[in-house]
Amino acid sequence: MKDVAIEQKRGRDFEATGKRNSFFSNAQRALTLFRSIFFLSLENLRANKLRTFLTLLGIIVGVAAVISVVTIIEGLNQSVASTFSANGSTVFTLSKNPSVITSREEMIKMNKRRDITKEDADAVARLCRSCWRIAIWARGGETVKSAYSSADNVLIRGASGAIFEIEDLPVETGRKWTENEENAGQYVAVVGADIIKNLFNSAAPESVVGQEIRVHGGVFRIIGVTAAQGTIFGASRDNFVVIPYQTARKILPSRDSLIVNIQVADPAELENAKDEVTTIMRSRRGKISLSNGDETEEDEGFTVESSDVFLSLYKDATDNIYLVTIGVSAISLVVGGIVVMNIMLVSVVERTKEIGLRKAVGARRRDILEQFLSEAVVIASIGGLIGVFAGFGLAYLISFLIGFPAFISYWSIILGVGTSSLVGIVSGIYPAWKAAALNPVEAMRKE
Repeated sequence: MKDVAIEQKRGRDFEATGKRNSFFSNAQRALTLFRSIFFLSLENLRANKLRTFLTLLGIIVGVAAVISVVTIIEGLNQSVASTFSANGSTVFTLSKNPSVITSREEMIKMNKRRDITKEDADAVARLCRSCWRIAIWARGGETVKSAYSSADNVLIRGASGAIFEIEDLPVETGRKWTENEENAGQYVAVVGADIIKNLFNSAAPESVVGQEIRVHGGVFRIIGVTAAQGTIFGASRDNFVVIPYQTARKILPSRDSLIVNIQVADPAELENAKDEVTTIMRSRRGKISLSNGDETEEDEGFTVESSDVFLSLYKDATDNIYLVTIGVSAISLVVGGIVVMNIMLVSVVERTKEIGLRKAVGARRRDILEQFLSEAVVIASIGGLIGVFAGFGLAYLISFLIGFPAFISYWSIILGVGTSSLVGIVSGIYPAWKAAALNPVEAMRKE
């Protein structure tokens, strides 16, 4: 009995080994066949270089359009997200108007609101239990002069000192002003990197600290320089001068509504803090009635919002761009697919005798089908690969010329090559089927 069991075990092991060897042998034959078909396809494409290149154009244009737009939009997404998410989950603003106004009617309505005052900000600071830091600021565009040069349309921000921590605006060289300097309305300033470049000939920040600039008749001593923040949407984020709010009240020609930046210690408290601020402002003002033609509607009279509002609007805009681009590119890819199908049909006609000869010496329908389908996929995949690199090149050229950021997304590479390969498969099915269906005798008679 023991010997019989051993023999049975040996038989099962032998059978399993045979199956494994058969599997690996079949896989090796399939790989060898695929390789031979692939290189044969390349050889046939190389024989008609001009025709192959013209066939590729439709695929290249479609894929390049998708890749370039995706690369630029992904770069903008990264830039916008990093700009607004530094403290975005813990910071919100109280202001007269929303940061984004989408219609003329809304703008007219917002302008009827009362300004946010320092007394409002003081009430929020005093009564809001969930609020951690609060900073007020006002702004204006002015000409700034130094002993060496001048610059127009510089953003002047009159702010309280907490603005640097709330907006994550580090003072890289020098310091920010003290509470005593702020309360006394001292003429001190913290400047952005563009002020150094434009007014002091790109001097070392250390040498600029202590020098003077003139803003709307006031002479300010530079006490700090912030770290460079770069650009967003092609606009510099470093062309500014920040001065104490009490000082700004003396020199800024207009007394616009204040903006109050509010930060919470924990992101989980953000919504609670927004509700508290809303309640405080409602108790101070109550809802106001605004006339809109013959109708009258109630309005809060202020806006409490976080960066999520802007990011949501921005995402909606870029999503629409995505859809439009994909639609246009899809048309280009469909045209490219039609061209690929046309060329493959021409190739079937030209090589009818070759197909008949191959069938006569033993080639199966499946072999002919795989060969022509492979040629269509190779054409489309090469076009997709060239389109990917062309798209990246176009995106970085636009980025260089306009100043938009660019970001390489690996999924876009997979999308470009994958989509073009799919186009090749769909476009090559009918020509490959037509070639495989040829009668070998009639095909060999073809002149």
